[in-house]
Amino acid sequence: MRPLITLTTDFGQGSPYVAQIKGAILSGCREVDLVDVTHAVGPQNVREAAVVLADATPRFPAGTIHLAVVDPGVGTQRRLVYAEIGQQRYLAPDNGLLTLLAHKSPPTRIVALANRRYWAAEPSSTFHGRDILAPVAAHLARGVDPADLGPPLETLVLLNIPQPMRSAGSVAGEVLYVDSFGNLITNIGRDDLELLGDLARLSIECAGRSLPGLVPTYASAGDGQLVALVDSQSRLEIALVGGHAAGELGAGVGTAVRVLGNL
Repeated sequence: MRPLITLTTDFGQGSPYVAQIKGAILSGCREVDLVDVTHAVGPQNVREAAVVLADATPRFPAGTIHLAVVDPGVGTQRRLVYAEIGQQRYLAPDNGLLTLLAHKSPPTRIVALANRRYWAAEPSSTFHGRDILAPVAAHLARGVDPADLGPPLETLVLLNIPQPMRSAGSVAGEVLYVDSFGNLITNIGRDDLELLGDLARLSIECAGRSLPGLVPTYASAGDGQLVALVDSQSRLEIALVGGHAAGELGAGVGTAVRVLGNL
């Protein structure tokens, strides 16, 4: 089976920077399959990328190499790392990109990418994705031992991502992510909701609007209606059927969301 490498960046769709990273990987290892997770992460939005990586990458076959480049600190003293989390392998700046993955499953191995032998000959100071991460990915695909990449590390840099706050009869959270449809994805999970009673009788408050209960699917309501439901990642989602909930509510990342129970 050919090695598999995925790419997640904030470069934008159709960016020539993506092609440069692919070219660097293929120059080091032609026998590899490349998969684009997304290149539409908001510019320098590390938290959004952390959500994308946690949602998408565990679905890949064990041993997949995931290269992530959302790197506001490129050229500074921030580290570049290799990490094994769950059954997956990651190459990324150590700036919080792997936070949610590490919360779900603590890394079993972390290595600093310090061995210049596996970098491009003359790496630029502004494109480490092409000149360090991509060559390292190619070497890993060819079977290089991760221990050769640099010294082991004990911990990763982790973002401070707020957790929902449970209280008697309610749970308070916030919008974690706005997806490409304008749906508001919150940090409130199904397990938080189930403590509050019948999901169809909950009351969800967001941006001055109140939604009565959760629906099972988007099609449970008509066009133009705001709905709340549990999404495919088991998180509370607020959507506008046939529309853009974030625009309708003027809401975004960090907007408060409160769910009231019916116990």
